[in-house]
Amino acid sequence: MKVILLQDIKGKGKKGQMVEVSDGYARNYLLPRKIAVEATADNINTMRMNDKAKLEKEQKARAEAAEIAGKLKDLELTVRAKGGGAGRLFGSVTSQEIADALKQEAGIELDRRRILIDEPIKTVGLYTVKCKLGYEINANLRINVVEK
Repeated sequence: MKVILLQDIKGKGKKGQMVEVSDGYARNYLLPRKIAVEATADNINTMRMNDKAKLEKEQKARAEAAEIAGKLKDLELTVRAKGGGAGRLFGSVTSQEIADALKQEAGIELDRRRILIDEPIKTVGLYTVKCKLGYEINANLRINVVEK
């Protein structure tokens, strides 16, 4: 019997896949537990529509990430931090402060977890941090740290 899986099943397949299973396994285990549905024409059509919508959503997100990467490439962000003189800062500049400054200055909303700081920023100066935008798209962001 052909069924469409509604959950990942170890050894059988992933969610949304159409697989061939024995009749007893389908009738006695998969269908009563709502882990799978029978592969009727309507269910197959629904599965294809869901796959198409998922693909379009992924392409849109990929294009959005590429657009943000293009904006970040030419941008130099200024981050203001409290300092103690002689170019030293109280504490360090965090990814959350960078994300807030990015939203304020450029209008780009980026999650703090997507900003990777290689070494702690504890002094005034120019730095480069890496931004992971998803779909294997990365961008380098130049940051100018100044004292308040």
